[in-house]
Amino acid sequence: MKDVSPPPVLELHWVSHAYRSGPRPIPALARVHVQVAAGEFVCIVGPSGSGKTTLLRIAGGLLRPETGQVLLDGEPLTGPHPAIGFVFQRTNLMPWRTVLDNVLLPLELQGPIGPPEREKALHLLETVGLAEFADAYPAQLSGGMAQRVALVRTLIRDPEVLLLDEPFGALDALTRERLNLELLALHARYRPTVLMVTHSIEEAVLLADRVWVLGGQPGRMVAQVPVDLPRPRNVAVVAQKSFGQLALRIRELLGLVQEAPRRGVGHPPGGR
Repeated sequence: MKDVSPPPVLELHWVSHAYRSGPRPIPALARVHVQVAAGEFVCIVGPSGSGKTTLLRIAGGLLRPETGQVLLDGEPLTGPHPAIGFVFQRTNLMPWRTVLDNVLLPLELQGPIGPPEREKALHLLETVGLAEFADAYPAQLSGGMAQRVALVRTLIRDPEVLLLDEPFGALDALTRERLNLELLALHARYRPTVLMVTHSIEEAVLLADRVWVLGGQPGRMVAQVPVDLPRPRNVAVVAQKSFGQLALRIRELLGLVQEAPRRGVGHPPGGR
C-alpha cells in the first residue's frame, strides 16, 4: 500500500557544526539526521555541551551547519525565515514600549498597524491571561508574565514552526508549571510545529509527542523517544505510571540511573 503520510515540515539531513572562534575548533554537533511532522511537538534534552541550542539554531536558520542541510517544507533553509518563530530564555522586551506595543512590534516592522492587528494582539494576550496588562510596561511584569508576552509576540506572526530555547528555565517551579499548561493549550489551539530545548525531563514528557535525547561532545542523537500519552494533557498525567516510565527511560538514556549495589558486595550498613 502506498504511503500517504504528509511530508515533514522540517528536516535536518546529517547536520554537523563546530565553533571556530578560538585557536582550535570546538565540535558541537555531529551528523544529526531528524524530521519533524506538521503540528508535532518535539522536546530536546541532553547534558550541557551536547549541542541542544546549536541544533535549535541550525533548525531556525540562525546558524549555518558546516555539513549537512536543513529543509523547510522541502526547500533548503539558508537563513532566518518568516515561517519560523524563535522564543529565547531572555524575553528581550523593549522597556519603553507597552505590552501591546511589544507584541505588535513584529507586525509593525512589516507595515502599518491598524485595528485588525491590534484586535489580534489583544486576543492573543487574552488567551494567555494578560489582556488587562496591555498598557503596562515590562518593568511592571513578573518573569512569567514577561515570558508570556514574548511568546505572544512570536505567535502574532502565525509561525509554521515555533522554536523555544529553554524559555521557562529562569522561572520558579509553580510559574513554570502554569506556563507549561498554557503552552499545551496554545499548541492545541494553533497547532504550530514546535521544537523546544529543556533541561527538565518531566517538562519534556508532559509537553512532547517525541523527546530527542542528545549526548556526547560533540552532540549526537542518542534516541528519539515517542511519548504516547493521550492529549489533551494536564498536570494529572504526571501521576500516571506510564509518565514515570517514560521519564525513567529518558534518564536511563542520559546515564542518570545507576544500578543499585548488589547484596553482599561491600560492607553492610553499621557493619565491618
